[in-house]
Amino acid sequence: MTESPSDKAVTIPMRLRAAREAAGLSQGQVAKLMNMHRPTITEIEAGNRKISADELAKLADLYDTKVTWLLGEAPERVEYNDPKLQLAARELGKLKPDDLDRLLSLIAALKSDEEQGA
Repeated sequence: MTESPSDKAVTIPMRLRAAREAAGLSQGQVAKLMNMHRPTITEIEAGNRKISADELAKLADLYDTKVTWLLGEAPERVEYNDPKLQLAARELGKLKPDDLDRLLSLIAALKSDEEQGA
């Protein structure tokens, strides 16, 4: 079943906010990275301002997600029966707590380097 335009008007802003929060970014940070004003990001996330296809693509890239997910055309949740996800979960479960903390710190550092263009 496809969503109506009014459904998308609700889905897109909700998913944009969720993606921004998952990326650990503030509206101000996104505005700066997108060369926009912070109130513009607020208006987009509130559904009060339309977003262009180009802006949507840039935000998807910034948030490390897919445009299809932002549009509501991809599932809300990860498929838990994905073999790669199951393998990753099993391997992470074998790590000692200190090793897991170091891995998560490394991932955060890599993501930070990506955001800074390194």
